[in-house]
Amino acid sequence: MLIAIGAAESARGFTSPNPPVGAVVLDAQGRIAGVGMTQPPGGPHAEVVALAEAGRDARGGTAIVTLEPCNHHGRTGPCSQALLDAGIREVHYAVGDPNPAAAGGAETLVRGGVHVSSGVRAADVERGSLRAWLHRQRTGRPHVTWKYAASLDGRSAAADGTSKWITGSQARARVHEERAKLDAVVVGTGTVLADDPWLTARVPDGTLAAHQPTRVVVGLTPIPESARVLDDSAPTLVLPTRDMNEVAEALAEFTDVLVEGGPRLAGAFLAAGMVDRIQAFVAPLVLGAGASTAVDAGVDTLAAAHRFTTESVETIGPDVLLSLVGRDRHEPVAHDPGAAAPQRVRKEI
Repeated sequence: MLIAIGAAESARGFTSPNPPVGAVVLDAQGRIAGVGMTQPPGGPHAEVVALAEAGRDARGGTAIVTLEPCNHHGRTGPCSQALLDAGIREVHYAVGDPNPAAAGGAETLVRGGVHVSSGVRAADVERGSLRAWLHRQRTGRPHVTWKYAASLDGRSAAADGTSKWITGSQARARVHEERAKLDAVVVGTGTVLADDPWLTARVPDGTLAAHQPTRVVVGLTPIPESARVLDDSAPTLVLPTRDMNEVAEALAEFTDVLVEGGPRLAGAFLAAGMVDRIQAFVAPLVLGAGASTAVDAGVDTLAAAHRFTTESVETIGPDVLLSLVGRDRHEPVAHDPGAAAPQRVRKEI
């Protein structure tokens, strides 16, 4: 399953709107015969890729998959039937498929005489490669991570506005690694005007990664045509609005979204209840003054604070990465197409 999880992680960023899934096929003697990951939309699913690599060695063997094999005809055929046709005798998966249109693969396999078990390293999968996709299945909206870099006293820039570089090179490399697995990166126009960020994902030698997230710029202040976010290195979406309802609607096509700045935009996402996870890169320095990481977050008393739970703490070079998670702030989406739309509350940046 750890190998399958690694394969799924390598597929992140390339599969949306399909889930990034990893699969391993063992032959009848328990030896690895094939490893697969979900291909871009229209391509085969992870199980089919692993089965193709295994070939005849799959017969009488075992499949280990991060997500319950699908049971429906979409762009491709059902993976449950592909496993049956290949002569697989055992299937072990981590997480059940919450999509009613695709679920039921485990039941089909059992009816076909296959031994099936579920829940194998489920927590690792739910917190890893399938985090954003599962969140979207539960809530009907993208999974939003707010990422920031700050000093020990919570400053994202010094009093004179300088902010390069608060964190070290290893932390910055981690950010680029994560960007290459995302659907979209969001910043405000103020950040574009102040820093002229490129917002691309780069590999260690500085060249562009194979996958680039869509760059989303939010705000009413015009940005110059020479801004680096407007080049052709990656897609760019400019949203001339301060209405968070309009921002949410524009982001609805994405699954995994990262908010990078600045502080007013971060505060607006917090105030709108749209932050599901925080990745805080904290540097071992104190500035004493300067810009805060978030402003106008809709909190006027401690009781109204936006509270998160610490998921992990990691040392990256001289810096510390805090990963914090909140709860799903929206009820699961009704699958009834006639269900009433939720009432919207106007939030502005």
